[in-house]
Amino acid sequence: MTIIMLDPGHGGFDPGAVRYGLQEKDLTLDIAGKTRAALRPYPVDVFLTRDADIDLELAQRADLANKLGADYFLSLHINAGGGTGFESYVHINASARSLELRDVIHKQVSNFYSSSGFRDRGKKSADFAVLRLTQMPALLLENLFIDLASDAAKLADPVFRQQIAGAIATGLVIAFGLTLIPVPADGQAGEIGN
Repeated sequence: MTIIMLDPGHGGFDPGAVRYGLQEKDLTLDIAGKTRAALRPYPVDVFLTRDADIDLELAQRADLANKLGADYFLSLHINAGGGTGFESYVHINASARSLELRDVIHKQVSNFYSSSGFRDRGKKSADFAVLRLTQMPALLLENLFIDLASDAAKLADPVFRQQIAGAIATGLVIAFGLTLIPVPADGQAGEIGN
């Protein structure tokens, strides 16, 4: 079974970017939880590097995924520093598989943001620690800008965050060729569906 490690950026003493009463660490945790829930009907094991507001070093995040033997590592962030829109990052020395998976996920998430009136800032590469230290294909998503009022207003909306999570989950489903777990004829989800 495919194993995906979702990494909600920041946490604990590190709030990440902060503006308009929002903290990046809270938004990323919420989006990660919603993404995991959206993937429940599929044959995939989804883990979070953190499922509470705790401190985790960057190396610890990668180490959790490496020890688990995850097939994919996806780090979720909210941008800041001027601008608007969405962008994705792979490592500067990303494998062909990392690039292939990023292309599929980026397309799905970008389509969602474009349909919501936000700009696709592009597919980029960087030497981010969580991308460098993970031993599997990895991706980092920067979802809108917390310091732009219009982006922040959308990020503050739990329905919009659910839609972000849905777009990310759809990207993962397509990238990994996941199909829905069949529901038994009596309509009850079995143990695997729970």
